[in-house]
Amino acid sequence: MSMAWVRGVLAVLFGLGLQAAALAATLAVRPGEDLAAAVRAAAPGDVIEIARGHYRANLLIDKPLTLRGIDRPTISGGNQGDTIRVTAPDVLIEGLIVRDSGDSLKDQNAGIYLYPGAHRATVRRCDLTYNLFGLWIEKANDVLIEHNTITGKREYASPQRGNGVQLYNTKGAKILNNDISFVRDALYVDVSHNALFKGNKLHHSRYGTHYMNSYYNLWEDNDTFYNRGGLALMEVRHQEVRGNRAWGNSDHGIMLRTLQDSVIEGNVVAGNNRGFFIYDVEYIKLNNNLIVDNTVGVHLSAGSKNNEVEGNDLVANREQVRYVGARDETWGQKSGNHWSNYLGWDRDGDGLGDVPYEANDMVDRLTWRHPSVKLLLASPAVQALRLVGRQFPVLRVPSVVDPHPRMKPHNEQWSQWRGKHFPGQ
Repeated sequence: MSMAWVRGVLAVLFGLGLQAAALAATLAVRPGEDLAAAVRAAAPGDVIEIARGHYRANLLIDKPLTLRGIDRPTISGGNQGDTIRVTAPDVLIEGLIVRDSGDSLKDQNAGIYLYPGAHRATVRRCDLTYNLFGLWIEKANDVLIEHNTITGKREYASPQRGNGVQLYNTKGAKILNNDISFVRDALYVDVSHNALFKGNKLHHSRYGTHYMNSYYNLWEDNDTFYNRGGLALMEVRHQEVRGNRAWGNSDHGIMLRTLQDSVIEGNVVAGNNRGFFIYDVEYIKLNNNLIVDNTVGVHLSAGSKNNEVEGNDLVANREQVRYVGARDETWGQKSGNHWSNYLGWDRDGDGLGDVPYEANDMVDRLTWRHPSVKLLLASPAVQALRLVGRQFPVLRVPSVVDPHPRMKPHNEQWSQWRGKHFPGQ
């Protein structure tokens, strides 16, 4: 195969690309004109620029198009069906207010519904409001959803709402810098792999993220707050969860349930009822997280073992760890974790405690069953009971044990996260 022949083929392909670009048109739609008719009449690759105004339409985009709002026009679905339905690949939707989808949970009515095959769709800088589902994305790969504001039908009870963004059976999605609130679950993710979730604000919903059966995904720099549950990862493997902030959620900050082979590091979990809820978790790295001012810092149960837990700061949680197990679980074997209620000492000055930290003792178990005992925690009698429990192993209960706890927290700014509780709690 000669170089001249290769150059000739490339020139033909380049020429075809230029010809396609030349054939693409920019169409303008103004208030009072038929937007749906303009979409039907457009050729593949055309750009439809929609002037500021109010348009009543249920759009079907079945060819590659760009829908671009000029000064944020509104498209209303009239409370029927999907406001915008996309069935073709390579569609760009930007700068629109998309609202008023139908109410059918059975039909999954959405502001924007990306149907199977709508690969490489982009939705950016849109307001999706008063829709049942904001965005429903099904079997559409490599989609980009960024810089959108998504709010649901806030007067509906949680079970009657849809989700903010729903991903089902997708690959390569990028969900970036969106603000999602007042929906059932801000992000609902199922059977979706190799995705990036970054810079999102997820709040005032049931779950900030409800996430199942999905692998090889990265969660980074997201805020999830004022939900019932923050970030919930269930039945998943190969996750990286870094630099997120889960605070002020009425139940858990970050739930890890049936999770393996993942990295959970550098997150802030503050002011939740349970900071981390860890259930049936193995072979993960839980490192360098700040767990502060939760009712329970970490709730650990159901055979969660074989995990690396290092460099975490557990500060000012009313209970540092609530552990349910039949044998001790050792954390901090390499570098230790910091526990603000550690009562040991550091005689050699190496920054590590000389006696192990035990998260649960007999007194902790007693307070679980009889919360009123907490009124006496500072009394000499209760302190004597703690001492007796340590001196007589027959009275000892299984615990999380840190052999050499760190004397100082790594995160010196931990106090700025105190008091960030769910409203009314």
